Amino acid sequence: MDQKGYRRGSFQSATSDEDMLEITAASVDFPMADDDPPLDREMGGFSSYNGGGMNGTSTMMDFLEEPLPGVGTYEDFNTIDWVREKSRDRDRHREITNRSKESTWALLHSVSDAFSGWLLMLLIGLLAGSLAGLIDISAHWMTDLKEGVCLAGFWFNHEHCCWKSNTTFTDRDKCPEWKSWSQLILGHGEGAFAYILNYLMYVIWALMFSLLAVLLVKGFAPYACGSGIPEIKTILSGFIIRGYLGKWTLVIKTITLVLAVSSGLSLGKEGPLVHVACCCGNILCHLFTKYRKNEAKRREVLSAAAAAGVSVAFGAPIGGVLFSLEEVSYYFPLKTLWRSFFAALVAAFTLRSINPFGNSRLVLFYVEFHMPWHLLELVPFILLGIFGGLWGAFFIRSNIAWCRRRKTTRLGKYPVLEVFVVTAITAILAFPNEYTRMSTSELISELFNDCGILDSSQLCEYVNDFNSTKGDDLPDRAAGPGVYTAMWQLALALIMKVFITIFTFGMKVPSGLFIPSMAVGAIAGRLLGVAMEQLAFYHHDWAIFSGWCSQGADCITPGLYAMVGAAACLGGVTRMTVSLVVIMFELTGGLEYIVPLMAAAMTSKWVADAIGREGIYDAHIRLNGYPFLEAKEEFSHKTRAMDVMRPRKNDPPLTVITQDSMTVEDVETIVTKTTYSGYPVVVSRTSQRLVGFVLRRDLIISIENARKKQDGVVSTSVICFTDYCPPLPPSSPSVLKLRSILDLSPFTVTDETPMEIVVDIFRKLGLRQCLVTHNGKLLGIITKKDVLKHIAQMANQDPNSILFN
Repeated sequence: MDQKGYRRGSFQSATSDEDMLEITAASVDFPMADDDPPLDREMGGFSSYNGGGMNGTSTMMDFLEEPLPGVGTYEDFNTIDWVREKSRDRDRHREITNRSKESTWALLHSVSDAFSGWLLMLLIGLLAGSLAGLIDISAHWMTDLKEGVCLAGFWFNHEHCCWKSNTTFTDRDKCPEWKSWSQLILGHGEGAFAYILNYLMYVIWALMFSLLAVLLVKGFAPYACGSGIPEIKTILSGFIIRGYLGKWTLVIKTITLVLAVSSGLSLGKEGPLVHVACCCGNILCHLFTKYRKNEAKRREVLSAAAAAGVSVAFGAPIGGVLFSLEEVSYYFPLKTLWRSFFAALVAAFTLRSINPFGNSRLVLFYVEFHMPWHLLELVPFILLGIFGGLWGAFFIRSNIAWCRRRKTTRLGKYPVLEVFVVTAITAILAFPNEYTRMSTSELISELFNDCGILDSSQLCEYVNDFNSTKGDDLPDRAAGPGVYTAMWQLALALIMKVFITIFTFGMKVPSGLFIPSMAVGAIAGRLLGVAMEQLAFYHHDWAIFSGWCSQGADCITPGLYAMVGAAACLGGVTRMTVSLVVIMFELTGGLEYIVPLMAAAMTSKWVADAIGREGIYDAHIRLNGYPFLEAKEEFSHKTRAMDVMRPRKNDPPLTVITQDSMTVEDVETIVTKTTYSGYPVVVSRTSQRLVGFVLRRDLIISIENARKKQDGVVSTSVICFTDYCPPLPPSSPSVLKLRSILDLSPFTVTDETPMEIVVDIFRKLGLRQCLVTHNGKLLGIITKKDVLKHIAQMANQDPNSILFN
């Protein structure tokens, strides 16, 4: 591929975290610096490199001693070398430890270096928790703004506005301080004209919020769209996307997330909050040298930041750590586990201190069920798991098909129009139905709720023909007219949510999938729960009920079914298991309902996996062609390294650099005519005995600096990659020593190595490339892209559709 991202001039500009790229779909589409093996081919896209340079007049510089700025860093859209980064960190740590014995100041520096990781986790937790609290409060207020305004203070949402009101408990939502738009404009809230005015204001506010969100994303931070989790998974696997976790992305994502959630679109804020927390982690890494200068160490911090993001999204610190381990992270050592736990703890504590929900609880959907579940209820719970798996597989296929259509047709060129149309349809369909008009979080909270004596919701309008109750325990009762009305409304809401979410997820606004998926499952679960409750009430003498459900007893809890259904649908879409169950019981406080949650989550995963192996995030990674090597997949094909390596038969020979016989001009010609990210160094072209591997970026920076700062380096100067260069005539120009940028221990395999071992090596060591030898002689090279292409071919997929579309 052409290296279109290469820039003339300083290399520092190409590595800035603030670089922004315009993207045309839910995720990024980008040019890519070529990671393919160094084969001779025509020059493409590298015309910016000025090989001539200029001769400096400064003193002689020994490139073995003095490190150059930029050497050892990576260009945008390249994969990091995990082995090299970990080796550099070990060398740095070893040096600090040795120096700590020399002086008190060095000892203090060693202690501060060891403590810096924990201090960074503290800062990430504080910042992520504060931003999450701000987003929660703002989104709640702006959601209520679509329906009315508080006269006591426009900054109060509906619930806070009515706190000081003297209205009765049943009329707590109709306090005089809160005015709907029809009451404010017309002076009354009854009648057809008032309804139409409220309807119109609801749609106008929704369109304003969504349009402002998409315009901000399109104009200032294109990376702020989508949920961000597929890209974060890719970044944590070692890929570099400059600007994706930058300051502008953080600011715009925070603002537009509030706008998008408030617009009433079928999306959530939980996935984007992981992106926001990772932005916080990336920005704060720049305060500490060991994280700023080491990409592998930075990814450990981002894993912990992802845990903090889930912690504040759901109020689930332990679930956040498990989510980072199970779903997001590629490399998760024990030290990162401890630090993730600490970051999630601090973030949750910060959010609890802010108290955005006003109920002094950290959990989003606190439930208090009074009756334990019965063993026979596992059957409907498993049915909910099957529904969740089917819904997850249907959603993934439909959403990926729509996103692919967006990417490959003119639809992707009009993101603002798409957001406008989807928002208009959503608002128009949502307002007439009470359960789609309210925010999705409020809907889930109501569906999880167990009906009590004072509940005035339609879902709790049962026929009260009992004589007495024991505390809050109400017996199963016959459903009243309100319950039947609510069932019809929930059925319509389910149909709307199922289909509108397909078109919403992936638009050019921040959009999470956790809450919409949970809403679909919660609605289905509540419908099944009420059906089971009525079945038990009218047929308590049936064999399946007779042993444990007598007349007048409280047997079935519909809210529990909603909770299990929510877990099943979320599991079907994301394929999470352990972290999902922990998040759900932390989210609701329903610790004794772990077994139903486990049964539903496992069933939904089995059913969804039987239809399609990929979760929604993996499917979007493949759709966007990110170089992500899935660690969970098994490679079982009997191919060898020689079947995958480059060059193949009839290909041009491998482009190599010799250790001490090529001039500056020769190397510049190779760099100019190829677009590859590195070159093998051999003893000579005839022997092909491998010496090491040198990165293209390091070569360019070193040669440019040598021309400017080292006397006597000209185009005819010999480049030497060894300690002792061969003797040259006295009239020869200065030798350019570049041994310091040479990787003397590149990973090598023989040509007969099975590909299953090669794939395992790439997964577990995070390699960029692997050299192939035969009897010590260099034969070819296998890059991460070659491995991904080969896996795609073995799966009967088009390899060109997998990588960097």
